[in-house]
Amino acid sequence: MKNVMKAGIVSAALLVTLTGCFGADKPVADAGSAENAGRLSASWIASKNTTRINADHPAEAAAIVSQTLWMATKDSNRPGGVIIADPKDWQTALVSANLIHHPNDGPVLFANKDSVPDVTLQELKRLRPKGVEGNDGIQVMLVGNLDEQVEVQIKALGYKTDRIAGINAPAIAKAVDAYYADLTKELPQSVIVGSMDSAEYTMPAVNWIAHMPEPLLYVRKDEIPQETIEALSARGGQANIYILGPEAAVSAKVEEQLGQYGKVVRIAGDDPYENAVAFAKYKDAETGFGWGIDSPGHNFSFVPKASPELALAAAPFSHLGKHAPLLWTDKKGMPDSVMAYVMSVQPKYKNSPVEGPYNHAWLTGSTDELSEAAQGEIDAMLEIVSESGAGHGAHGGGTADGEQSSSGEDENEGGGGSSHH
Repeated sequence: MKNVMKAGIVSAALLVTLTGCFGADKPVADAGSAENAGRLSASWIASKNTTRINADHPAEAAAIVSQTLWMATKDSNRPGGVIIADPKDWQTALVSANLIHHPNDGPVLFANKDSVPDVTLQELKRLRPKGVEGNDGIQVMLVGNLDEQVEVQIKALGYKTDRIAGINAPAIAKAVDAYYADLTKELPQSVIVGSMDSAEYTMPAVNWIAHMPEPLLYVRKDEIPQETIEALSARGGQANIYILGPEAAVSAKVEEQLGQYGKVVRIAGDDPYENAVAFAKYKDAETGFGWGIDSPGHNFSFVPKASPELALAAAPFSHLGKHAPLLWTDKKGMPDSVMAYVMSVQPKYKNSPVEGPYNHAWLTGSTDELSEAAQGEIDAMLEIVSESGAGHGAHGGGTADGEQSSSGEDENEGGGGSSHH
């Protein structure tokens, strides 16, 4: 099975290289024509149940994610606005995702603090953002304390810009919250609170806030910044506050203090992998907050925990297409806790695989970050299998001659018994 999986992935990579998805037949540096502007070579590597965003640099990964979701072939699939942030300032880039769905319906692309990389400029040219209705036609929104030169480069493309800045990460998070409320004329009562000092525990919030109106506000392990207090106080003591992360990230003392501003619930796991799984499974039936994914027929976004900045690039995967929560994984394969969760939602058919439902996953990072074997393992664990344990050669009946059952050696080679962490 491993050889078959490897051949499938390599073939997909070859197909992408030869055909150039969406016309991606030239690297950005060589793209001279308007139709090739911003197209990246070999950007996607697909297997039957996974699609890899084949990049390690956050700016390049963000551009490929943008190309995947906004084809920009007509007005209806062009973004309203584009967000620009610095991935090195991960706290700011993370909270900027709250503006992906509304008001922008557009991606986050990345800049350095003092300059805009070519890959981002080329993608901005390709997207041709329409301008945000109700926000003075803003086409590019700069979030964070970026140097003036960044705005100069973007305005040189002819785009209308706006800025959201602040003296620190909690202030910028408060400003994003207020910006959203001003445009929508509604202040979300539910908020996520996460540690500004622990990317690995707070980052899973990025997919949710890109998808839904709830903002992310910051605390330290043992302290609530004044800006966060002010943002919570604006909700009149009626906030629904969801702490993301264990006490190692946000202390019990802070949890108690947060109770002054509303109802507090903690969503947590013992380590970053389990924490992300806990968030993917969580659902508040009363408020509707949370993914609540505990059954087949869903999409996931896998990012190597060693490269959390790639999760920032992948955030729009929860806004368009097959909406996906973030799951951390390792370079060589899924840790046991992630494996157990993915297997718990593996699709099963009664009579034929065509019944569905199906699972899928986005993977972000090249094979230097997330190995080919890891992609094969994830693909295998997402594959639809028979309720009876029969292989695909015996749709719904007994196991076909010469074919392993789904609980046999082949499936276990896909990673069912692996332990990487």
